[in-house]
Amino acid sequence: MIDINLIRENPQLVKDNIKKKFQDYKLPLVDEVIELDKKKREIQSEGDRLRAQRNTLAKQIGLLMREGKKDEAEEAKLTSKNNNDRIAQIEAETAELEEKIKKNMMAIPNIIADDVPLGKDDSCNVEGKKYLEHAEKPFEVPYHLDILESLGGIDLDSARRTSGNGFYYLTGDIARLHSAVLSYARDFMIDKGFTYCIPPYMIRGDVVSGVMSFEEMDGMMYKIEGEDLYLIGTSEHSMIGRFMGNILPETSLPQTLTSYSPCFRKEKGAHGIEERGIYRIHQFEKQEMIVLCKPEESDYWYEKLWNYTVELFVSMQIPVRQLICCSGDLADLKYKSCDIEAWSPRQKKYFEVGSCSNLTDAQARRLGIRYKASSGKNEFVHTLNNTVVAPPRMLIAFLENHLQPDGSVNIPPVLRPYMGGKDKIVPKK
Repeated sequence: MIDINLIRENPQLVKDNIKKKFQDYKLPLVDEVIELDKKKREIQSEGDRLRAQRNTLAKQIGLLMREGKKDEAEEAKLTSKNNNDRIAQIEAETAELEEKIKKNMMAIPNIIADDVPLGKDDSCNVEGKKYLEHAEKPFEVPYHLDILESLGGIDLDSARRTSGNGFYYLTGDIARLHSAVLSYARDFMIDKGFTYCIPPYMIRGDVVSGVMSFEEMDGMMYKIEGEDLYLIGTSEHSMIGRFMGNILPETSLPQTLTSYSPCFRKEKGAHGIEERGIYRIHQFEKQEMIVLCKPEESDYWYEKLWNYTVELFVSMQIPVRQLICCSGDLADLKYKSCDIEAWSPRQKKYFEVGSCSNLTDAQARRLGIRYKASSGKNEFVHTLNNTVVAPPRMLIAFLENHLQPDGSVNIPPVLRPYMGGKDKIVPKK
């Protein structure tokens, strides 16, 4: 959510930003906010005037009663009662206007960075730098599901019976590899100075509406029936929610946190061959990075965060690239964002394995997360999040890139301590 002062002072900037995101249908919201805000401030001024008059009348009534001017005192009492009735009405109207303003403000997108490429959808995203040159495999790489089955590492049929489509059992060395990657990612981030956290896996509705747009919530979140609780789609949700309503000491910033959690997603609209297997699923596990910092530091942390993911994948000998998200591909709360994509030897293209976002103060405004600045003022923090690693997609990249001609999969040195010293996973006969 942007600062309403920006709409008051520079509505054209806000409208131009909406156009950059190809959301012209939201342009009327700016004028609606201006009109509603004007009306709210007008009746608030009337309310302030009536409250001041009420205080004056209270003194007059006492004086008139002491002077024996009963008729004048009764007239003043009637005026005071009428004022009180109007004040109550103003308070109700103000609350209604504030709710309408908030609803509109939460639909207006965050101001995007100047260097975000303009484009209507993800087809306009811009390739950044590539890391670790990929080599062509001298053999045909099977579909990842076939690799997993040859290694005795997955059971989809049983999962369909117990849970339906979009779920799986991982078994044997593949299950161990899954855990090894998460453990390595955890230690990797701890070594970078991040504090390790395990958050709640359910959050309340006010946290959900604070961390994402309504459209995202509808497409992602599972609600617990009969309760004000939602299963998290990423640990970023509960990690940022942890600071809701807080005023942090300036000396406590930046907050650099890395969190583990399972993640639950509806994955509405997922379809096609690359959505089979474990590419798009309803439940997975992930290691995440979260930073809360002062506004002047968020660009610095944005660069550091996505580079950490690159470093992690390169250390596991998986080629990756940065893909810079265009304006139309940014969620409403995002100031800028990029994906980290891993090379798929089978598809001979890159695919997303993580995403890094700078949300400036848009998320903090929704959740009321501020810090006490040295000036003495309470300022909103900036929030950032980034995927360290999400093993389902990471496993696809890992298996394809480390697959050998005999069907075995090599384990890179950094993961061997987490795999009991194993240097490869071999097919089951």
